[in-house]
Amino acid sequence: MWDNATVMMLVEGVFATLYMTLVSTLFAYVIGLPMGVVLVVTAKGGLKPNPVIYKILDVIVNIVRSIPFLILLILVIPLTRMIVGKSYGASATIVPLVIAAAPFIARMVESSLLEVDAGVIEAAQSMGANTWTIIRKVMIGEARTSLIVGATIVLGTVLGYSAMAGTVGGGGLGDIAIRYGYYRYQSDIMLVTVVLLVALVQLLQVLGTRLAKRLDKRAR
Repeated sequence: MWDNATVMMLVEGVFATLYMTLVSTLFAYVIGLPMGVVLVVTAKGGLKPNPVIYKILDVIVNIVRSIPFLILLILVIPLTRMIVGKSYGASATIVPLVIAAAPFIARMVESSLLEVDAGVIEAAQSMGANTWTIIRKVMIGEARTSLIVGATIVLGTVLGYSAMAGTVGGGGLGDIAIRYGYYRYQSDIMLVTVVLLVALVQLLQVLGTRLAKRLDKRAR
């Protein structure tokens, strides 16, 4: 029954999904970007090799990434309640999304920074640039196109996680798909939510790709 209430519910679901995806990705980058930089800097052959710090971060990233999101979602319910005050809804879902996305981002950032030509870094060192300057202007500057492509992949992944959170009342399109498409056997609503999720992923992909290409042209 496609009345105004159903349409508005889907519109609100789209905005809730975008809210969860964008906000959680932003906070995840606040954590994951420095982690990725530290992994590169402290690795063997990095600017400041430190086996202890590298190993600790490497283990943390590997452990968190190996936990399926739905299990992680349940594991962090006490933390979610402590921070948000409840364990359901769009805002509450942001907490596990950040925890799940941060180590993934760390690996994406690490991979992008490792692509930077070592000769460029050595040239900056020979000119007397300090570690922070090399990280900010050389490593991140040279890898910005790859970093944006990585961010596009992260957004699509986080959006998928937000849809999975619908199984436990996470809000957004995933929640609508579970409540109406699964429990009430309304296959038409299920189909529409799937189409909307695919459309959102494609939109984010197109925007990210265009931005990456623009920055790549400037770099040339």
